[in-house]
Amino acid sequence: MIDIRKSDERGHADHGWLDTRFTFSFADYFDPKHVHFRTLRVMNDDRVAGGGGFPMHPHADMEIVTYVLEGALQHKDSMGNGSVIKPGDIQYMSAGTGVTHSEFNASKTEPVHLYQIWMFPEKKGQKPVYDQKNFSEGEKRGKLPLIASPDGREGSVKIRQDNELYATVLGEGESVKHALKPERHAYVQVARGSVKLNGTELETGDGAAITAEKTVELTGVKNAEVLLFDLK
Repeated sequence: MIDIRKSDERGHADHGWLDTRFTFSFADYFDPKHVHFRTLRVMNDDRVAGGGGFPMHPHADMEIVTYVLEGALQHKDSMGNGSVIKPGDIQYMSAGTGVTHSEFNASKTEPVHLYQIWMFPEKKGQKPVYDQKNFSEGEKRGKLPLIASPDGREGSVKIRQDNELYATVLGEGESVKHALKPERHAYVQVARGSVKLNGTELETGDGAAITAEKTVELTGVKNAEVLLFDLK
């Protein structure tokens, strides 16, 4: 079964410096039909104007992944980490017992476009952890590399949940497949462009919750970048 969540069906907030779309209930947006999917809690499609950003704020007991599509994001946190997150980077923060952080557009003039993703942790009350790795467009072009996993295999970021995150960049006609075990679920998010998911076309911002399917097949229609979650 594939349950499609169209881009314009998502929640929306425009704060001037931040234009954001919510796949799942977040902040002032609440939809009882879309609170989370399995262990995937947040899928925010954020566009931050030049000079804008999120000042220091706390998190606890949440697995947080940031995926930048355009521009650059300046990160600082209470663990002492400071970095700039650029396209191709995946940033990971396990909030655990508690962490504060800020995320600001690294440019005063150019916007930054990113996805912020939250997953429930396997266990609560663990020590906070930070990691950041880069996966080039070449590594993703026509392929489906693993970028986050519970065991850190294949050079992926190691997370504290039995989920796997893959990313792909697909041109017209390029195709990738992912097999799902019977007890597993999947979520597909089209970050940009358009693809066919098991024959059904999805466009920029569209998502799909997948249950009881043996295979997830993505075929490029137009210059697509897609995130694929294999979920507990």
